[in-house]
Amino acid sequence: MQNTLRQLAFLAPLQGFEATARHLSFTLAASELCLTQSAISRQVQGLEAQLGVALFARHHRRLELTPAGERLLATVQDVFRQLSATVAAIRVDQRRPVTLSTTIGVAAMWLVPRLSRFLAEHPEVDVRISANNRLVDIEREGIDLALRYVPPEQQPATSHFLFGEDIFPVGAPSLVGELATRVPDADDFARLILLNYDDPSPDPWLDWTIWLKQLGVPDAKPKAVLHFNHYDQLIAAAVAGQGVALGRSVLITEHLASGRLQPLASPYRHASLRAYHLIEAATEPRPEVRLLADWLRAEALACRGATGA
Repeated sequence: MQNTLRQLAFLAPLQGFEATARHLSFTLAASELCLTQSAISRQVQGLEAQLGVALFARHHRRLELTPAGERLLATVQDVFRQLSATVAAIRVDQRRPVTLSTTIGVAAMWLVPRLSRFLAEHPEVDVRISANNRLVDIEREGIDLALRYVPPEQQPATSHFLFGEDIFPVGAPSLVGELATRVPDADDFARLILLNYDDPSPDPWLDWTIWLKQLGVPDAKPKAVLHFNHYDQLIAAAVAGQGVALGRSVLITEHLASGRLQPLASPYRHASLRAYHLIEAATEPRPEVRLLADWLRAEALACRGATGA
């Protein structure tokens, strides 16, 4: 193949030949291609010299394709059509974003803070984050990858396990104080505001009622309860010192490392009933989709090492 291609030194003049053959005129071909008539004529003559055969019968003030010219024209036009279609498809696909679906909390607290590293490594890849707490239809909504947080019975068969997580009470250091070293009692809770996540897919360990029972103070009356339907907002309130929250280890790793959040003393640290899984919509994904999927798996592996989840 390579030797054959080296012999095709006449590839450039093919466009001139094709235009001339369509118009049966050097003048019109030159006008279409913004060249001079003599330049088009030289291209065709060079092509004929390469092939060793005449492509046009030159009559007085008109051209006529020879059988060889007709044969070449059919092939050249077919190749040009294929090239045009391929170039158009490449232009469309070149900057087609990789669409990743996940929940609002995971997007805000785990994915987005890390995504700059992927974009620094692969600036040629556009990423679109589709954050929604509802379960989206991957095929219908044009999703390439989905990061799902589901219990074992809802785990898709084709998904890739990323990590699990632990749940435990946390708060801002100014609020936690001595409760970092001793388990809070009923009197302590009477002075605390509980930040409660109204989870649409209930996990018992995200319910303060279960934790109060575990801590041996089921009848404790907190100072107040603030309810949230977005987990990232709940954690933002906890960081601001507005109350204590039930922290999900994977999502609050950065807050714990920076000291913005601190665990309350507790004999319990419960594993969530759900885990994070990555779903790829296509069995043979585009290269840029594969790049992001591989990066997510690598980040998940590092996250498991950091949190033990």
